[in-house]
Formats: sequence, structure tokens, C-alpha cells
Amino acid sequence: MPQKALIAMSGGVDSSVTAALLQERGCDCMGLTLRLHSGSGIAESDAGLVAGKIGIPHYVIDLSADFKSNVIEPFIKGYEDGATPNPCIICNRNIKFAFHLYTPHVPYFDIFATGHYAQIEKSGSRWLLKKAIDPKKDQSYVLFSLDQETLSRCSFPLGNLTKSEVREIAAKKGFEYAEIKESQDICFVPGGDHGDFIEAFTGRNYPPGEILDLDGKQIGTHRGIIRYTLGQRRGLGVAQNHPVYVCAKDVRQNTVSLGPEDSLYSKTLTADKINLIACEDLNHPMRVKVKTRYLQSEHYALAWQTGPDEMRIEFNEAQRALTPGQAAVLYDGDIVVGGGIIKEII
Repeated sequence: MPQKALIAMSGGVDSSVTAALLQERGCDCMGLTLRLHSGSGIAESDAGLVAGKIGIPHYVIDLSADFKSNVIEPFIKGYEDGATPNPCIICNRNIKFAFHLYTPHVPYFDIFATGHYAQIEKSGSRWLLKKAIDPKKDQSYVLFSLDQETLSRCSFPLGNLTKSEVREIAAKKGFEYAEIKESQDICFVPGGDHGDFIEAFTGRNYPPGEILDLDGKQIGTHRGIIRYTLGQRRGLGVAQNHPVYVCAKDVRQNTVSLGPEDSLYSKTLTADKINLIACEDLNHPMRVKVKTRYLQSEHYALAWQTGPDEMRIEFNEAQRALTPGQAAVLYDGDIVVGGGIIKEII
């Protein structure tokens, strides 16, 4: 019997091609679109059109309440606590790959497929997560939280294709979305201004506070601490005779500190909410490469566990703007060893 495949569909190029490829492989395909927030309507409509075009059933499930409590609210709390969370990672962990949320609403499926650019491989008793062959599109960073059970049921058909190849397939299939440009904005933050979104969503006003230099002298006034992140240079509203950057935030004192670029560098961090993929534990230091933001490159470091849900990472060279709330993802070549959420910079 053919495998039953449930495909996460947004109506865009990647998920549409994913569905078409699995159908060509002989899978019994179903499309799934999750209604997550007020902007989901276009995705539902476009995904439905694609599903109809290739002749597969299409399910729409309203998970907006779960998305609010498991993604939006943790995202807001992260900023309120002085961190800079990555909502895609939160969503992948708590919604998109949380099968229990939507399995009651769809028929049984053997595999769950998405349009992510990454690869899955079985090695011995373990499922491995690997980078996509297209380095510019690789999304393994935001998938580090997938555990062994989840990986065993996932399929990423685009992982061995380049983006240009995917667009060619889309054009040949007659998907009219083949030339749509991809947005880099947070899906639930219209306009991309997270500060405005947080204030509108919570109904709270985040009070202004002091902007300090590295000596603790006030040099300006900030517009609410949620609007600032480590390494930020633009929109500070402070005139100095040299470039300055956000190098620290103190939530309790409601202050933002600025300094020159060299004040942003540090070599050591701790991370929690860890998930290990390629191994059971990291009880001994392992030499890895580590990525600390989605669009940054990897750098050599030693990483090891300091507790059941905490690890320490020491880089060979000081890194710029290591930021609590972002993920630290460990790589051994193309293999994702695991990762965690940056907790503290030391």
C-alpha cells in the first residue's frame, strides 16, 4: 500500500512543490493548512487552490488558540524578559511538528512533509537531521528541536534541491505562485515592527527609560525596552561622534546600554531547552561548529552539557552580539548535533 503523506501547505512555491513531488512518488497525499492567526486566510485559499489543482484532499485546522498561547505569548514574554526570541523555532517546537494537536482532525498518516530545506537520514538506530544541499536556503537551524520520534515521521523533499530547481518544478507544474518573492517578516507581525505588535497585542505601554553609556552615564531615552536587541545600531535616537550599538539591557532597571562595536564580543554562553539529535548526551566536551543566528555563519567551539537541560559553549574566537533567546545550534559537518536556546552570555 502507498504511504499516506500529510503535507503542510501554505500555497507558496515550496510547499506546493513538496506536495507534487510526494504525489509523483506514489504517496497517498493530503494537504494541511493550519489557521494560526488573522493573516492566515490567504494561505488557506492559495493552498486550497494548489490541492485542487493536483487532486488531493485539503484540511484546514484552526489552531489559533494554541498558536496564541504557545507561540505569540512566549514570544512576547521573551522580549519582556530582555531576550530576542526566534518565533519560527518556537512555532516548530510547539505547533507545526506537535502532531498531537492536529492528528485528531485528519486521517491517519505515515509521514509528515513540509517545504523546509533540510535533509533526514537514518544512521544506525538514530535519525539524523542534516543541512540542505543549497547552503543559501538551508533551514536546519530552525529545526534543531525535532526529536527522534518526530524525525522518524518527517520528510523534507526539497532538501536535495536548489531553490532554482524548485522554482523550475513549480513553473512546469503550472503553479502560479512560482515567482512570488518570499517574505522575511514574522508571519504574525504585520509590517515587521515587533514593538508596535507587542503593545497592540497586550494593550500595555512599555515605559521609556534611560539609555546609558558604558560608564553608566545617561546619554538618551529609549522608547520601551522591548524595542531593542543586542547589536542594534539603527533607531537608537542617540547622536554620538562614533558608531554605537546596544550592548546590554537591564529589564529591572529599564535601561539600555550602548557601546562601541568591540563591546559586543564574547566567547562563552549557556543554553537551555536543549535537544540532541546525533547523540544521546554531551557529557564530554565536543568540538563542533555553532550557529547563533539563522543568517549568521558557524564558528568553532567546544560544547558540553552541564546538566540535563543545560549546556555550555565556549567559542575559539569571540563572537559578535550573542543574544539570549536566539538558538545555538551545533553542527558536525552537515549533521545537526543538537542545540538549545541561549540563556546567558558569560
